[in-house]
Amino acid sequence: MAIISYTSSNAQKSIYDIAINDIGGNSIDLNEFKGKHILFVNVASECGFTPQYEGLEELHQQFKEGLVVIGLPCNQFGGQEPGVEKEIQQFCVKNFGVSFLMTEKIEVKGENKHPIYNWLTEKKINGKSSSSVKWNFQKYIVDGEGDFVNYFYSTTKPMSPKITSILKQ
Repeated sequence: MAIISYTSSNAQKSIYDIAINDIGGNSIDLNEFKGKHILFVNVASECGFTPQYEGLEELHQQFKEGLVVIGLPCNQFGGQEPGVEKEIQQFCVKNFGVSFLMTEKIEVKGENKHPIYNWLTEKKINGKSSSSVKWNFQKYIVDGEGDFVNYFYSTTKPMSPKITSILKQ
């Protein structure tokens, strides 16, 4: 009897291998964040959850030794992020003092979903869980080894014990 081994064409890809640009158009090397948790959050400037920028900045400041917060502007929910990158960045700094990493404007669902969100939302890629992004400010956590940890809907505030307890481990 022959033993046959299969290699999946959907083999888990590392989150660190995915390319994305920062809000200024420069390439982000996610490999630089190995050893730290990464919190990915799709953000919008005109949303009822927009005040969460304040909590995200607080989380960033409190846990910056072991956490990278990445805001990913998206206009797919109610057209609540209509601005271009420069306007988004100015808004975030002026109104919330945002100093954490922000990316280029992306799509988090549908046919043009960014590869980061393919990884975050598809179990066949991240190896742990499938989900769909329901609204702005949904949060996804990856650990320091690049493994998917969990996700939280918009109603979970950034400083929630659900999130901070993961970061304190």
